[in-house]
Amino acid sequence: MKELVFHRLFLPAMERWPGKVGFHDGGYESTFETHADRVLRLTDGMKRHLGLQRDSRFAVMACNGHEYLELYHAGFLGAGIINPLNLRLAGEELQFILADSGTEVVFVDALFADHFLRNIAAVRDELPLRQVVLIGDSDVEHDVRYEELIAGGLPSVPDEPEETDPVVLMYTGGTTGRAKGALLEQRAEMLNMYHIAMAVDLGEQRVYLHQTPMFHAASMAGVLGIPATGGTSVFIPMFDPGPVIDIIERHHVDWTTMVPTMIAMMVNHPEFRPERLASLHDLVYGAAPMPEALLARLQKTFPDMNLWQGYGMTECSSVLTFLTPDDHRRGGAILRSAGRPPLGIELSIQDPHGNMLGPEEDGEVCARAGNFMREYWHRPEQTEAVFRNGWYRTGDVGHRDANGYVFLVDRSNDMIVTGGENVYSIEVENAISTHPAVAQVAVIGIPHEVWGEQVHAVVVLLPDTEATEDEIKNHARNSIAGYKVPKSLEFRTEPIPLSGALKPLKRELRAPYWSGRSSAIR
Repeated sequence: MKELVFHRLFLPAMERWPGKVGFHDGGYESTFETHADRVLRLTDGMKRHLGLQRDSRFAVMACNGHEYLELYHAGFLGAGIINPLNLRLAGEELQFILADSGTEVVFVDALFADHFLRNIAAVRDELPLRQVVLIGDSDVEHDVRYEELIAGGLPSVPDEPEETDPVVLMYTGGTTGRAKGALLEQRAEMLNMYHIAMAVDLGEQRVYLHQTPMFHAASMAGVLGIPATGGTSVFIPMFDPGPVIDIIERHHVDWTTMVPTMIAMMVNHPEFRPERLASLHDLVYGAAPMPEALLARLQKTFPDMNLWQGYGMTECSSVLTFLTPDDHRRGGAILRSAGRPPLGIELSIQDPHGNMLGPEEDGEVCARAGNFMREYWHRPEQTEAVFRNGWYRTGDVGHRDANGYVFLVDRSNDMIVTGGENVYSIEVENAISTHPAVAQVAVIGIPHEVWGEQVHAVVVLLPDTEATEDEIKNHARNSIAGYKVPKSLEFRTEPIPLSGALKPLKRELRAPYWSGRSSAIR
C-alpha cells in the first residue's frame, strides 16, 4: 500500500490548519488554506498552460521565498521534476546543466532574471528551454508571469504519484570536472524527512527560518517537514546577518539551519545580542567544518540552545548523521565527530575492496538507506561506481569509534568545502590548466578560520613564461563560479609530486597546512 508520497503529508496538513498563518515572507503572509490554493493552481497551470508532464524538468533560479516553496510543493504534487539552480553558477555551468537536464521551463526571480538571460543568450536556441517564467516585478524579457500562471490555474488536486516517481534533480559538483544531477524519488525524499523528524522534534509549534539557500539539499527538512507538521515557515531572500537577527527576534524563530560561516557573521555582527535570539531553541549547522573556537563560544553564550551538526550529501536527500544536542553537551572527543546515523540509516567503513573495517580503522564511509538517489542523471557508469553491493560510497575517508560515532579524516574524492559550498578540485584544475602559461596545477583545500577551508592552487609554469596570481584567477573566473576560484595561489619551480599512478600527491601538498590538526578536513 502506497504512503511515501508528498500528497499524504501536504493535503492533511492543509486541511488540519486551514486558518493558521503559516508563511511569512517580508510583507507577504498567508494561511495554510491560501498556500494550498496557490500550490494547486500553480500545479494545474504548470501542466495545462506550460505543457509540463510529471517527468518534465523545470528549473528555479531565485532567492528564498514563498514562491520557491510553492514551486517545490507543486513539483512534489506532480507538476514536474524540480531542478534547483545554484545562484552562483557561471555561464558555462548554467548552460551545461540546462542542456544536460533537458529543462523545459525556468522560473527566475526579478533579481536574477537579467543574469540568467545574459548567460544563456548565446545558446538559447540550442537549449530545450521553451519558456521563462518571471517571479516578481521586472521589465526583463520573459514568457509568462508567475502570478498570472497561478491566476489561470484551477485548484484541483492532481492524481497521486508513485513512490518511485522522480521528483528532484539536484546538480552537484563532479570529479570529472562537470556537474552531475542526483535524481531523487518521492520515497527517498519522504524517508529523509521522516529520518529528520524522528531526530528533531517537528510539530505545529515550530517556527523555521529559511536562510540557507533553497537550492541546497540542506533546505529539504524545512521545505517538506515544517509545512507537513503545521509549523510556520519564515523566509529571508539571501543571508544577511543583521536582518536575520531582526527576523529571528520578530517572528520568534525557534529552529534554523546555518553553515558555520553564517553563524560567525551573525554573532560578530554589531547588532548581535544574545537576548535577541532567545527564541532560537534548535540550531543545525553543517556543510562545512565548524571552528572549535566558534563552537565553544556558541555553547558558552547559549547554554540552553540545542546544537545539532548534520553530515550528509545531495545524493542522500540531505542527512546521513547527526551530532545531537546531548552529544554537544557531553563534549570531549565526540565534538570532532560527525555524530551517528538516525534511525533507518546504516553506515559502515569499508576498504577499497568493499571489506568491512572495524572500530578505529580508517576507510571509506559507506551508507545504505531508502533516502538515496536513484541515479546520476544519464550517467550509468558513475552511478554504478558509487553503489557497490548495495552500499553508497561517499568518497569520504574516516572511521567509527566503539560507540558508532563517525570521524571524518579526509576526502578521497578531493572535494573542498568552503563556506558551505562544495568545490571539486578537478573543476578548478581544469579551469586553470587552460591558461597558456600553466604546465601543472593541483588544487587543495587549506584551513580558513571563517570559511572552514579555502581553495588553494599550486601552479607550475611552463619554461620561459610568466603569469601573475591575478591573471590565473581571472582566467579561471571565466569558466567557473566565483566561489570556486582559488583564494590563494603559490607558484613552484619544481614539479608537483606525483604518485605511481601519475596523480598529484595532494596529501603531501596539504600536509604543511594541516599539520597539528586532528582532521584533514576540519
